Amino acid sequence: MFLSLEVLPARKGDCLLLHFGKMAPTRLVLVDGGPSGVYGSHLKPRLEALRAARGLVPNEALQLDALLVSHIDDDHIRGILDLTKDLREAKQQQRPLPVRVSRLWHNGLEQLLGGRPAQLDSHASFGAAALLGEVELPECMDDTAAMVLASIPQGRKLEDDARFLGWQVNQGFEDGLILAKEGPVQATLADDLRLTVIGPLRSELEALWREHEAWLRKHDGEARPAAALAAYLDESVTNLSSIVLLAEMGGRRALLTGDARGDTILRGLRLAGLLPRDGGTLHLDLLKIPHHGSSRNMEEDFFRRITADHYVFSGDGEHGNPERETVEMLLDARDDGAPFTLHFTYPIAGIDSRRREDWEKARAKEEARQKKGAKKPVSSDWDTGRQSIVALFAERGIPSGGREVRVVEAGKPHFIHLLGMVSP
Repeated sequence: MFLSLEVLPARKGDCLLLHFGKMAPTRLVLVDGGPSGVYGSHLKPRLEALRAARGLVPNEALQLDALLVSHIDDDHIRGILDLTKDLREAKQQQRPLPVRVSRLWHNGLEQLLGGRPAQLDSHASFGAAALLGEVELPECMDDTAAMVLASIPQGRKLEDDARFLGWQVNQGFEDGLILAKEGPVQATLADDLRLTVIGPLRSELEALWREHEAWLRKHDGEARPAAALAAYLDESVTNLSSIVLLAEMGGRRALLTGDARGDTILRGLRLAGLLPRDGGTLHLDLLKIPHHGSSRNMEEDFFRRITADHYVFSGDGEHGNPERETVEMLLDARDDGAPFTLHFTYPIAGIDSRRREDWEKARAKEEARQKKGAKKPVSSDWDTGRQSIVALFAERGIPSGGREVRVVEAGKPHFIHLLGMVSP
């Protein structure tokens, strides 16, 4: 039996291939496609290499048992849209499709929010304007919600492409949405790969529907105040936008978290009966660190409650991710002496360099806002010793003592073998 996660370099986003099956060649699940540039540089060449390794002729397609788009943020969905563009063109030109997808798992924000198209267009327009700097977000917020909202049209495009290509979308899930609730919500693929839905949470979605309708009634007919819309959507959108799945096979378990909040993941695990409610712990073979290693909505308790043999950080330093604070929380929580491996999609020094660049850009914006009367203090200058991940590892003596670090190498498949050894 085989169960391996292949981690692709995906810039600031996620792009993963889950290899599984009872025999070689293994079956495949594609999880996210990264932002712009990832499909052409990494995902498409990798899919072509898998076709070649399996000896597929031009009229044979590489089969994906499932394609999971954890949520519609550009750093997860853009590479998938680049893939569907290729597949649409092949079908329109009556050429053999290089890849066939059995099922798509994806929660559209239109379904999650239960809104009407005009309302969602308003949300999307605000998100795009915020990212372009045409409107300002409140000082206390980052641009996570804006990025998700700006991606609403991409979610619609994916759904249109799925219909054109004849993909099954969320088939078998209640109301056509992939949601966790009391008791396990599960899907089983071929060769007994079991996937348990950990998030989003149905109870939180139902509360959001009520809140969203109340908000729309309150502001009906108004020009949408940018700050009010952002403040309302900031927590709710980021809470509910990510599908979280636990993949299990042959006694091995991998938790794929998208950009979900740590506390939401813990609640989902409790609802599924996987995490004791009395403060107990859950050990996994692999944990994909949520939200590219952002420290926002993450606490050390998360890493104490959920431990793993392998931790995957997917991010190149853009938006500051992975953040040193998150890595530090993990290391502080794992003071039990047990071995584990940290996996990064880019060299650590390069990640730190990009983090510093973003820090300095953010600091310049803070200075400009302060000149306009903003009360928020300007951040300090970048301190390499205090802020870099390289310095943290040097302080902690990592790698050593069973605490290992592996970095994805350009052009080489990066496998984390949980069960058996998958051939590249």
